Amino acid sequence: MPKCSYCGKQYEFPKGLTLVMTNGDVNYLCSSKCRKNMKMKRRKVRWISKKKKEKTE
Repeated sequence: MPKCSYCGKQYEFPKGLTLVMTNGDVNYLCSSKCRKNMKMKRRKVRWISKKKKEKTE
C-alpha cells in the first residue's frame, strides 16, 4: 500500500494519484485535496496535523 506524500495516510493502490517528477522523484497522493494543497505549497493545514496527532496517540 502506498503512503501519501502530503498527509502520510496509507491508501489502497487503485485509488489516488502517482506523480513522477522530472528529476525522477515519485509522489503518491491519496486524494485531489492533497494534490491541490501540495500544488499550492501548503504545509500547515489543520486536517494534516489532526491525522498526525491521531497516529502518535
